[in-house]
Amino acid sequence: MPFLLLGAGQVAVGAAAIFARLGLTGASPLAVSAARLAIASIVLLAIGLFRSPASLRVPRRQAVVLAAAGCALAVHFGTWIASLQYTSVAISTLLVATTPIWTAAYDALVLHRPLTRRALAAFGTAAAGVCAIVGFNRTAAPVPGHDIAGALLALTGSVAIAAYFILVREVRAELGTRTIVTHTYGWAAIVLIALAAITRQPPPAPSDATAWGGILAMALVSQLLGHTAMNASLRWFTPSAVAFSTLLEPVVAAVLALLLFGEAIAPTAIAGAVVLLASIAVVLKEEPRTDAVTSG
Repeated sequence: MPFLLLGAGQVAVGAAAIFARLGLTGASPLAVSAARLAIASIVLLAIGLFRSPASLRVPRRQAVVLAAAGCALAVHFGTWIASLQYTSVAISTLLVATTPIWTAAYDALVLHRPLTRRALAAFGTAAAGVCAIVGFNRTAAPVPGHDIAGALLALTGSVAIAAYFILVREVRAELGTRTIVTHTYGWAAIVLIALAAITRQPPPAPSDATAWGGILAMALVSQLLGHTAMNASLRWFTPSAVAFSTLLEPVVAAVLALLLFGEAIAPTAIAGAVVLLASIAVVLKEEPRTDAVTSG
């Protein structure tokens, strides 16, 4: 049961990029992101009001931190989903998975936590892996010919979710997971809805079953069920083990994209992906994460 739960969570989160691609068939990235976060926020808010309304109230300092984290989350979803227009699902998901590299760099540069030699070496090999992935991969995308733009958007999404994790860990000891995600998802939804309105990016047409199916699947399957399963698996696994398991997400996404969209990866890019995932694994081992929540 524990392994089944953790595995199901990884598959659900790994499929997020597939669902996003479906959502993008009927709307722009900001509209898709806004709809996804709005649906997840409404569900979480309803659960919170039903189970414990008092748990939704937080002190002002923590509320400010959660609002900032929500803005970072909005940037993450907006840029990551946009990257799926310009590059393959596999490459986008791989580059978003570099989040542990950025959090470790923040801890070293800002908090002055020393890095081990292995972690320092992993930074170099990760950079080499990214260069191999971006430089040698050429796959069909909804908007072809912009592989570099897609890679940069995915990396921006990775940095943004790293900022989210850094902000959230400041209040995690004081607040429960459901309270945190209810606030941050809500703020992210508000920001994305405002941006979509300003840029005149409407949601999919009500009759567009494919796009809305993808958006609903992202919100309910990947966001709520997937992340809930991964957090629930902490009953049996250590946070480090759950963090290591997230390395399966790019693999799940790549396999699904190959089967559903015929998106293959160039051999050199595959080699770069292996190097990148191995580098992330080293960073995770040297700098154990305490968060089970992931980006997808």
